[in-house]
Amino acid sequence: MHKDKSLIEIGLGALAEGTNEFNFTCKAADFKGRQLADAGFTGEIKVNVIAEKSDDEVTLTINTSAMGDFTCDICLAPVSKKLTGTLVLSYLFSEAPDDDDGGDEEYIRLDRSADSIDITGEVCETLLLSLPMKVTCTDNPDCRLYSSKESIGNNEEPPPDNVTSWQESLEKLKNKYR
Repeated sequence: MHKDKSLIEIGLGALAEGTNEFNFTCKAADFKGRQLADAGFTGEIKVNVIAEKSDDEVTLTINTSAMGDFTCDICLAPVSKKLTGTLVLSYLFSEAPDDDDGGDEEYIRLDRSADSIDITGEVCETLLLSLPMKVTCTDNPDCRLYSSKESIGNNEEPPPDNVTSWQESLEKLKNKYR
């Protein structure tokens, strides 16, 4: 039986005791059947993996970084954002992967005879979890009201003399209940 090579895998034979670092670069289209390109990911996807190996366990810290092209949910302007994500996985070596001693749910069981760890699915999940729930642009002042302070730039507050009707209504409500 021929086993297809995984897109992103960590070879266990090459891991030395201690800290090991791996860098991968791929495209959204490389993740076949996972619809990353449809989710808005464009350009290169960079994956940095830090593997901490000891006698009986391997801990992987997966850091992802990619550009996403979206449309603003308010004004429909095109928006490009850098999306980052982090996931930590802990693998515990055992004699058989099905070895269940009422074990720890924080660890993934890994057979001692395994050659590699395929983390393609975990990278894909990390990328999908980094997608914003709401996309707003910073070019349009109406959209900027809904953006986080970091995306506005320099933590600027909207100018106080440019008060809209809903802000005035909100101020009246605040004063009414004080």
